[in-house]
Amino acid sequence: MKVNLLKTRVDIRNIAIIAHVDHGKTTLVDELLKQSGIFRQNEQVQDRVMDSNDLERERGITILSKNTSVQYNNIKINIVDTPGHADFGGEVERILMMVDGVLLLVDAFEGCMPQTRFVLKKALGLEKKVVVVVNKIDRPGARPDEVIDEVLDLFIELGANDDQLEFPVVYASGRDGYASVDPSARGGDMRPLFDAIIENIEAPKGDVDAPLQVLFSSLDYDDYIGRIGIGRVERGRINRNDNVVLCKADGSQENVKISRLYQFDGLKRVEVESASVGDIICVSGITGLNIGETICSPDCIEPLPFIKIDEPTISMNFIVNDSPFAGKEGKFVTSRNLRDRLFKEVETNVSMRVEETESTDTFKVSGRGELHLSILIETMRRQGYEFQVSRPKVITKIENGVLLEPMELLIVEVPEEYVGAVMMKIGSRRGELENMGTRDGGSTHLEFKIPARGLIGYRSEFMTDTNGNGIMNNLFAGYEPFKGDIETRERGSIVAHESGESTAYGLFNTQDRGRLFIGPGVPVYEGMIVGECSKNEDLTCNICKAKHLTNTRASGSDDALRLVPHTVLSLEQSMEFIKDDELMEVTPVSIRLRKTILSKDLRLKQQFKKK
Repeated sequence: MKVNLLKTRVDIRNIAIIAHVDHGKTTLVDELLKQSGIFRQNEQVQDRVMDSNDLERERGITILSKNTSVQYNNIKINIVDTPGHADFGGEVERILMMVDGVLLLVDAFEGCMPQTRFVLKKALGLEKKVVVVVNKIDRPGARPDEVIDEVLDLFIELGANDDQLEFPVVYASGRDGYASVDPSARGGDMRPLFDAIIENIEAPKGDVDAPLQVLFSSLDYDDYIGRIGIGRVERGRINRNDNVVLCKADGSQENVKISRLYQFDGLKRVEVESASVGDIICVSGITGLNIGETICSPDCIEPLPFIKIDEPTISMNFIVNDSPFAGKEGKFVTSRNLRDRLFKEVETNVSMRVEETESTDTFKVSGRGELHLSILIETMRRQGYEFQVSRPKVITKIENGVLLEPMELLIVEVPEEYVGAVMMKIGSRRGELENMGTRDGGSTHLEFKIPARGLIGYRSEFMTDTNGNGIMNNLFAGYEPFKGDIETRERGSIVAHESGESTAYGLFNTQDRGRLFIGPGVPVYEGMIVGECSKNEDLTCNICKAKHLTNTRASGSDDALRLVPHTVLSLEQSMEFIKDDELMEVTPVSIRLRKTILSKDLRLKQQFKKK
């Protein structure tokens, strides 16, 4: 008996949650999961349950998009939690292909921020239905009415059509677990938000009886079942053990078999026998699958077009570690290890590029920003890899004989007393002020357009200049003609003179020359950077120098040496600190800075040649 299948799946809604970083996406999803009855009454659930990655939990940001689903009034709502940081914009772009509508979260205090503009532009361009959620309405200083006006202005600015401008609004507090259509409400549950999703987000449509089409927008990996493709059934029906055709990105085709089929139920992947139009599915058994590829029925091979992902703007060289301490702390140290790991990364990280260079020991890795690359570095060192990286460089291009460089829209929120220092610094880095305004509470809102290379190394200076009270966000703003040279780091490095172990005596005699990065008893090698010089030149110091013992004592000179506490640089700070002639050595145990040429004599010869 043939079952009459509807072409509109009224029992499903597919949505993505998009927002600027830290506007509360993951916390809101937590509440939706809790209130839909996914967890047992007595089940212990950690906060930000969707941030399953260790790095995500440590940093409080979402890096990888995650799928989940909830049941509401017998309707399955598939939810995708997306990253809010601009560096992971590639994750957001491809995820939007899987859904029919989006929840745009906007902080009731901060309003529209750079990434809000970016994600909304992508959603409107793909003609997705938008439900605006003004989150954190319980926050002191919340201004929901003004924020709605800002959102409307943004819609108009991004060229939204009349239908898109009629967006529904829900006011919510993800932390306290309530939503309402009334901005003054301070209690209740999430039902108004669930209702808004059901009413406003279109149900998936498609021909169930037509030949199969599935577009894969994401990849996962399982140690037991291997590579898992995550995508949406655009047409037809898929069954376990089906024979299908994989249409690859290069235009080739391959016959494959679906060994296992899964759907999301809460936070779990549940094995199913079949799925049809509108279902978000996971497929295993296709070994050569990549993001953006389509599987089709053998009777009708029609690959789907895939969205073009924005190009990377920053590159770094990943180099096999050749320092005197190479191979002592890492598990994977060879060029083959490094090559395999980097090329494995680009399979799932669509906005990253890896290129081989003339040297077999060096690989050029390009990403969307410093954070994008630093997350990769941190992940690799935790996995046991040992390598070196160069200073980040922007990717320029030439069009019609003109050299172009990537520009960034920089949005800064600072207390009024620090505005002068910030404007002076950004001005020296070729930044141009485009907008300025004041906010309630005495903070000043500044918008600049600045070359991407002007931001390299600026974040730590910004935090110093504002005493940690400033907030800065940036967003890619296209390519413009080259703006000229930028002086970034004004000070030189303190470099170790010889190999050995740092001593309190040697450090005591050096600490007046600048800021130290290490304490006593640390193994060092010749050419290793141990501090920042107070002058605009490199300084070579013998920090391994020991005090010669004699049998005579002098009053006052044998008192205990008082060392100034040294500065421990984080991974991002180390990336920002290094110059063009310096490298960062990364191991599972340590992060060291060094000169590319370790020998002082060879460095001087090199400088002399340049002159």
